[in-house]
Amino acid sequence: MKNPFSSVRVFTGEMIAELRKASWPTFQELRESTLLVIVAAVLMGLFTSLSDFSLYQVVDLFTSWVS
Repeated sequence: MKNPFSSVRVFTGEMIAELRKASWPTFQELRESTLLVIVAAVLMGLFTSLSDFSLYQVVDLFTSWVS
């Protein structure tokens, strides 16, 4: 029977080797990317809120005509 800990050791070694090959962002790149994600999230939230409010008003108008 194969030792399960040897598989974990091999996996950990390969994982560390691949992480060392990765190119990590500089602090400046990381800050710019983070700012971009925050701005995009705020814009998407505003768009979603505006769309929801507008659709609610249209549906409310139509239902007021029917009743």
